[in-house]
Amino acid sequence: MTLTRRDILKLGAGAAAAALGGAAHSTPALVTRSIPSSGERLPVVGIGTNRYRTGSDAEIAPLRETLKTFAAEGGRLIDTAPMYGSSEVVLGQLIAELGIRKQLFLATKVYANSREAGVEEMNDSLKRLRTDRIDLIQVHNLSDTATQLATMREGKQAGRYRYVGVTTSRDAQYGEMEDVLRKETLDFVQVDYSLDNRSAAERILPLALERGAAVLVNLPFGRARLFAAVRGKPLPGWAAEFDCASWAQFFLKYVVAHPAVTVAIPGTRKPEHVLDNLGAARGRLPDPAMRRRMEQFFESL
Repeated sequence: MTLTRRDILKLGAGAAAAALGGAAHSTPALVTRSIPSSGERLPVVGIGTNRYRTGSDAEIAPLRETLKTFAAEGGRLIDTAPMYGSSEVVLGQLIAELGIRKQLFLATKVYANSREAGVEEMNDSLKRLRTDRIDLIQVHNLSDTATQLATMREGKQAGRYRYVGVTTSRDAQYGEMEDVLRKETLDFVQVDYSLDNRSAAERILPLALERGAAVLVNLPFGRARLFAAVRGKPLPGWAAEFDCASWAQFFLKYVVAHPAVTVAIPGTRKPEHVLDNLGAARGRLPDPAMRRRMEQFFESL
């Protein structure tokens, strides 16, 4: 049975599980992965907030419901950045209103080219997010990496940040990312990876696994190319073999089944998308043979 995102929202998570063949009270727990540097576990699907660039009440209302649903369903990791317009401000406001800060793992970034600018930006992020501690602070797109990592580690020692990392979202930076991974001891790296964009699996993901860095995956839907490729097409019947009920879950389960991946962070602005996406963190994940089948299926479209 294939459920649309609208169907999942109408049913609710438990009822949706029942419609897929299980009892409402037996909704599977979220699959989690551990952060190698600490052992702390996180659900394998989080939220990216690049499009939380808003200010009007009409635009904020669905974002409030999105975060409320995410926390209620056991979601934890939310990724943002000062470069994402008003995202940090909106998140800080809504998280405070909902009283869910303790349930969340907040990740943000710094994009600066000097120590002074980096310190100012990190302090501003703490204020905008209305928190005295950020769970993960990341160098955005490898900007002035050595300088910013040094400052971040000072902040980690002082208790302002729990983990440090670096990010990229384009393969043109993979060589630099590899160099940083080899030279630095990092808690996290963030990289683009999806069923139609698998270059990171050749270089970055194996090295992160070797170096003991957790991996956040941005753009797990391939900049929406994946949805365009399957528009109007039914899920293959064999998707049920790994408890997949939608195309979003198909794409996310492919990503989070990779052994190096800790959390995928799809952009999420609607509560029905939260329920659908978190469905990818429930039940079985595809094994290596199934992942190859998924690749062959996509390449045949």
